[in-house]
Amino acid sequence: MLLFEDIVRAEKIVSKHIITTPVVHSKALSEAVGQHIYLKLENQQITGSFKIRGAINAISNLNPAQKKAGVVALSTGNHGRGLAFAANLMKIKCIICMSELVPKNKIEGIKALGAEVRLIGANQDEAQLEADRLTTEEGMTYVSPFDNIDVIAGQGTLGLEIYRQIPELTFAFVPLSGGGLICGVARALKSLNRNLKVIGVSMDRGAAMYESQKAGKPIFVREEESLADALTGGIGLDNKYTFQLTKKLVDEIVLVSEKEIADGIHYAYWQESQIVEGAGAVAIASLLNKKFKPNGPSVALMCGRNINMEKHFSLISLKS
Repeated sequence: MLLFEDIVRAEKIVSKHIITTPVVHSKALSEAVGQHIYLKLENQQITGSFKIRGAINAISNLNPAQKKAGVVALSTGNHGRGLAFAANLMKIKCIICMSELVPKNKIEGIKALGAEVRLIGANQDEAQLEADRLTTEEGMTYVSPFDNIDVIAGQGTLGLEIYRQIPELTFAFVPLSGGGLICGVARALKSLNRNLKVIGVSMDRGAAMYESQKAGKPIFVREEESLADALTGGIGLDNKYTFQLTKKLVDEIVLVSEKEIADGIHYAYWQESQIVEGAGAVAIASLLNKKFKPNGPSVALMCGRNINMEKHFSLISLKS
């Protein structure tokens, strides 16, 4: 499975191409929660999301034949953007398949990085069929947004950064979708401090990993529209890594509502001067709404900023 050494090795590759994002102490959240709360500002990453980490590591580990054939991925936006960036960096072909529910700004962001975008169907399962066809018929390498050891290890480099920046950390609140991010971060943090607790945060509609963990196995969960669109989609009935890693490494999973996500976006802008997308707001939303009360220094991971700016303006213009 995923080893701590995989993450350390990934950092040597990934760190050459990304920025080390800052950590800030949140006075307002600390007062609200009654503990020191820090924010990891991964929303300030080059492509506006953590996904670039796993993408660079995965592409760097392809063999020459795989690089020549190119890569394909299923994405709700941020993985596609990260993979497009990495593929462009290494001059290889990249096709991103996604459903028609994906926001226009995310599609345009991926195209701007040189990748081809194929919009297929009304959900990610339909888009997956095209990604599978490109893999089997055209020999391209499929890079999962989460269920890939090199991707998970790349995301885990965030955990190494967080630990160096907040060595006294006792709780980490991390957005949860397919599990690539939380599994990598949890493996890194818990390898450095086995007593540290990792709390996964997802939306309360269509949370596939949450429902699968409750069921004791990967299951199909109907995909629904959400402000946290980067967290939507299934985990795959044939999930190889993240279901078991989540079961082993994540201490608790909490859910936030659409209103709570909207309030989190509003709060991030007006109280922390940060632009975040819905997925980037769920960790702070969980703390604001006391979904889980930490009893020590904690970090909320703000994982991305790629939100439609008209939508963002409408949310921050609402009275809190």
